[in-house]
Amino acid sequence: MSTLSSVYKKIIIRDIISETQDVKTFKLGYADGSPLEYEAGQFITFVFPKHELAEERRSYSFSTAPKIDDVPAITLKRVTNGEYSRWFIDHAKPGDALLTIGTSGYFTLPDDLGKYKRLILLAAGSGITPIFSLLKRALQEYPSLQLVLIYSNRTAADTIFYNELIGLQQEYSERLTIEFLFSTSPNLLRARLNKGLLENLLKKYSHDDHAQSLFYLCGPYDYMRMATIVLQTEGVPPENIRRENFAIVKPVQKRFPPDQEQHAITLYMEGNRYTFEVQFPETILQQAKKNNIPIPYSCESGQCGTCAATCTKGHVWMWNNEVLTDSEIQKGRVLTCSGYPVGGDVVLEI
Repeated sequence: MSTLSSVYKKIIIRDIISETQDVKTFKLGYADGSPLEYEAGQFITFVFPKHELAEERRSYSFSTAPKIDDVPAITLKRVTNGEYSRWFIDHAKPGDALLTIGTSGYFTLPDDLGKYKRLILLAAGSGITPIFSLLKRALQEYPSLQLVLIYSNRTAADTIFYNELIGLQQEYSERLTIEFLFSTSPNLLRARLNKGLLENLLKKYSHDDHAQSLFYLCGPYDYMRMATIVLQTEGVPPENIRRENFAIVKPVQKRFPPDQEQHAITLYMEGNRYTFEVQFPETILQQAKKNNIPIPYSCESGQCGTCAATCTKGHVWMWNNEVLTDSEIQKGRVLTCSGYPVGGDVVLEI
């Protein structure tokens, strides 16, 4: 077990619901009875001990929304070569215990959502999980907002939350429109989301008023890459596009900090003060781990945001950032997993 095990909390699986043939929802709660706090669109990271001083981490999105759903829950799809997704789907049972570092994630609704006219959500397969969470919160809390969900699957039977979504569409018929796309459809023009179809849907729902639309994307890498390119080509401001990556493929580091000297890090976290030295090629997170400093993390490649901190003094240079928006960076948010101190010493808060 990792020497950082004291920062983990125990989660209990309270109940399990079958959604489709290879998808299940798992209702969760802390073993000590304390509330499991999270925001719509966020995820929870589990720690799986492998052997002495070794562990693996996996993050799963909440499909529930706080104050709307009584019990927090995650929804998983079996992945063919996924060791832990197969355990959840094939072997997990109510009462099983898991270790977690808690909840995190930036795939959430902004505080200024009310200034937008519409929320356009794009999901493929199990990418609906955080999208469903966001959808429920937006419908409940923003009555003037128009919502569009573009959801791709193989068939209706393979569509996670199909009946629930139909129910929401009927309940909020004046505000919610859902475009179901099935790859088995005989109408090949609507079988899969492609460049031409997305362009047409964008004209239909965003009305060339893209600055007033906020887009959330979740699905396979190629799906989101295509959608992002189309949206930006059609004039959607980059800051209006939010993405959530499920299959993390660690990129190769091709950029290196302009300052590769050693600098001091002072870190304030949960009432504790830590000091350590960082020098390239070690990132802030890598050096913290070597010093047994329990910075939360998951992907270790600038793609999930679990390790984010606020820089209150100095400057942190990041070789990869697929999570933080420009406005968040302006507020001092940085990713410790891809970050290096440059130009002097740094003070961080988590």
